Amino acid sequence: MAYDAEVLVIGCGNVLFKDDGFGPAAINKLEEQLEERPLPSNVMTVDAGTSAPHYIFSLPNPMWKKIIILDIADFGGKPGDIKILSKEDVPQGKYQDPHSVSVADPLDELGEVEIVIIACQPEKVSSPFVEYGVSDSVAEAIPKALDIVYEEVNI
Repeated sequence: MAYDAEVLVIGCGNVLFKDDGFGPAAINKLEEQLEERPLPSNVMTVDAGTSAPHYIFSLPNPMWKKIIILDIADFGGKPGDIKILSKEDVPQGKYQDPHSVSVADPLDELGEVEIVIIACQPEKVSSPFVEYGVSDSVAEAIPKALDIVYEEVNI
């Protein structure tokens, strides 16, 4: 699949590990409401699961102007808190894909692309045990995160 859009809204995370599924859950909710709350034509949504660092961010497209990432991050907040992070806020050596590729490394390769990370403080990440579905506090944070997405795409 080609990611041919000026703005990508990317949900990252593993739906099998409780709150790590925040990004994909947020993308699903965003896509469910597109009929009543459409995005501009230059915006593409992507449920990237755990493959964003390896398959998406490492294959840049010259038409990209902004990438909005929905993901969990432990920033010391209460479960369900939302915080906007820059790529400089991503701790080195953390948030790596299963092959130990840091998220920050491929983001650094994107050059002039604006990166906005909409992070949710998780309540529980169940890795290595499978536990499907985000916690109530994280599910309740999704509408706030999507409001930020709409602000970022100028709606």
